Amino acid sequence: MRTQVAIIGGGPSGLLLSQLLHRKGIDTIVLERKTKEYVLGRIRAGILETGFVELLREAGVGERLDKEGFVHDGTVIAYDGAQFEINFTEHTGTPVIVYGQTEVTRDLYDAREAMGGKIVFNVEQVEIHDADSDAPYVTYTVDGEEQRIDCEFVAGCDGFHGVSRQTIPLSVRKEYEKVYPFGWLGVLSETPPVCDELIYANSDRGFALCSMRNANLSRYYIQCSLSDSAEDWTDQMFWNELKRRIPPEAAERLVTGPAIEKSIAPLRSFVTEPMRWGRLFLCGDAAHIVPPTGAKGLNTAGSDIHYLYHGLLQYFQEGDSEGIDRYSEKALARIWKAERFSWWMTNLLHRFPEQTAFDLKMQRADLDFLRGNKAAQSVLAQNYVGLPY
Repeated sequence: MRTQVAIIGGGPSGLLLSQLLHRKGIDTIVLERKTKEYVLGRIRAGILETGFVELLREAGVGERLDKEGFVHDGTVIAYDGAQFEINFTEHTGTPVIVYGQTEVTRDLYDAREAMGGKIVFNVEQVEIHDADSDAPYVTYTVDGEEQRIDCEFVAGCDGFHGVSRQTIPLSVRKEYEKVYPFGWLGVLSETPPVCDELIYANSDRGFALCSMRNANLSRYYIQCSLSDSAEDWTDQMFWNELKRRIPPEAAERLVTGPAIEKSIAPLRSFVTEPMRWGRLFLCGDAAHIVPPTGAKGLNTAGSDIHYLYHGLLQYFQEGDSEGIDRYSEKALARIWKAERFSWWMTNLLHRFPEQTAFDLKMQRADLDFLRGNKAAQSVLAQNYVGLPY
């Protein structure tokens, strides 16, 4: 087979790039190691920056999002039993949209299938060859048979554990990482959300987050030990602990119910440089990971797709390689700012095992300053709704 861009990874970033390029007449093939049903079964983030929403609209998949997405004009920060709101729209003129990543992925699959986009599922033994030449190609197996795709470019959208980043020699790439000493225990329940806006809670028992997917589907998180497993926590234990960490008035109106999904996610910050090697480009989790505190995971993947899409468009339509030549530089400049924001939010709101009494006083002072200072709130709002591409 031959295509212009081989895309490894059939999650939202790979599908979005494929859909955007397809609408401009640029041919792609997407390789996904799992089934479509498996990909759609993954529970992920649901807060979309305006820039990402605009990309989805440009890709022709904004209709259901515009009908069903929830506009959030701000967020609530809680600590010491009190709370205050930061209004994004007031500070930036821009809200965020709550629309689950699963729904984004479903819309993209529907669009790719409607347009006859080529997606190959259940691929194994994927290898990227000659990425540092003018003639890269990808090999893989399906049902035990080896296949080959010749292409002009390869987009690695295959996540942290995928083959794309590993294809770049260790002599070329440099990795930066911070592993946090706790995880998030997340519960999805068919219950109405406790608040119209998200609640980020700093508690002496640890962090908590009240989020939502729709009017009857809520997503809640609490900070937990990395030694815990989801099976250690009964539903009642989770709800009791959540109530201890959020403001009393929120705890009183919290509607509980059976967990339809429960899992623990470790937290890390990770970046690899560069994000391009020859004709191979890394996107999303293949190149970087953020702790979920700042709601940046899917959105940073979106910014990568923005830069790569426009770079490839410039190359194929105008014969100009400036966009792809500067892809890594542009993408990383924004990624590091998102990494900083996510790291800062994580440090602001969590309890760390090694925190001293002094550290806790500094954390409290930071929260007090944020509560009383409009300029500080504006900085948080600008970062949360998404810095310009």
